[in-house]
Amino acid sequence: MTPASDDDNPPVLPHWPEGTVLVLITTGEHPHAIPVSAAVRAGDRRVLLGLAHRRGSLARLRRDPRAALAITAGGDVAVTAYGTARVLDRELVAGVAAIEVVVDEIQDHNRPTFVIESGVGWRWTDPEAGARDAEVRRALGRLVSLRPPPR
Repeated sequence: MTPASDDDNPPVLPHWPEGTVLVLITTGEHPHAIPVSAAVRAGDRRVLLGLAHRRGSLARLRRDPRAALAITAGGDVAVTAYGTARVLDRELVAGVAAIEVVVDEIQDHNRPTFVIESGVGWRWTDPEAGARDAEVRRALGRLVSLRPPPR
């Protein structure tokens, strides 16, 4: 039996701990990167994000859906996922849109010379903001089980 090629077994998104900060990179006049705390792995090649309506990244994604997600987390996770984004739900919770990123390519940055032991260490200093972030992640989690509509 011939071993499967990389094309036969494309890489899949790694799992990351809840609350991991991902970096969303969008296009425009120049690349733009923002940290996103409301991010949920929704499958081998699908990520759901919560973005506030006021975010410039949301407007950029509407103009050009190409996006990248840099994911660095404990458990030796270091990848960049490239794909296409779209608004899945304009009003996931008040003032926040659910964004679906369908991943076309995954670049694994792991090397045998280092180990990623943890991601970005952060916490909410505003209890209301923390509660809202948790609400958005719960709402995204409910969307994970929904079958993605055809493109």
